[in-house]
Amino acid sequence: MTRKLQSTTRSKAPAFIAVALLLLLWELASLSGLVPRYMLPSPVDVGKAFIHELPILGSNLLVTLQEAFYGLALGVTTGFLFAVAMDAFEVLYRAFYPILVISQTIPTVAIAPLLVLWFGYEMTPKIVLIVLVTFFPVTVGLLDGFRAVDRDAIGLLRSMGATKWQIFRYLKCPSALPQLFSGLRIAAAYSVVGAVISEWLGGFMGLGVYMTRVKKAFAFDKMFAVIFLISAVSLVLMALVDLAERKCMPYRHLRNGQKTK
Repeated sequence: MTRKLQSTTRSKAPAFIAVALLLLLWELASLSGLVPRYMLPSPVDVGKAFIHELPILGSNLLVTLQEAFYGLALGVTTGFLFAVAMDAFEVLYRAFYPILVISQTIPTVAIAPLLVLWFGYEMTPKIVLIVLVTFFPVTVGLLDGFRAVDRDAIGLLRSMGATKWQIFRYLKCPSALPQLFSGLRIAAAYSVVGAVISEWLGGFMGLGVYMTRVKKAFAFDKMFAVIFLISAVSLVLMALVDLAERKCMPYRHLRNGQKTK
């Protein structure tokens, strides 16, 4: 345990030092007056604003997380079904894969006003937008995993009388798990960002709505507090995906015959 803690500390130390230096430079820049303090509040001011606004931030965060959860669940499910269908039927792959790629060239900010116009200011347009931004990395990741499976292994299973379902279950799915979790990490981060962007353009509650209100009040310390909160939530979601990956694929984290936690 002690050796593992020391190893983790050594591996994370450069990142912590870099963050500490950036915060120190930020504090010095704010205190020196190089940038007006109302435009660039110091980290201390941001921390005070965060503590002061914590109850309001918490209530808005719950709304954003609810939107992100529903959108991420639907996006992952949609992406999985799309990937399975396009892998099973080559004609679907040729027909829809270019459309998937083209869809990612459309800016999210350009889609959000249309969704608000079509579905109103409730939760529906937020969830739809999150689905649109999360299903793509899952779909592409799974497709790459499915199509990277060793053809000789597929041929071997077929020669042993395996059905398409058995090949999918025992070979393709396990082989595509690393790509799936890579896509899930991206989708988890996108879910929160997509929720906030959709709330910018219409809504009653959520971190995006809160950001628009404090921006109009020129309360930049509160703006930075929300930004840090969004980043922290995204990191937590990505850490949960990493934890799920370790549970589903413990063999990828074996070092010196022991599991890493």
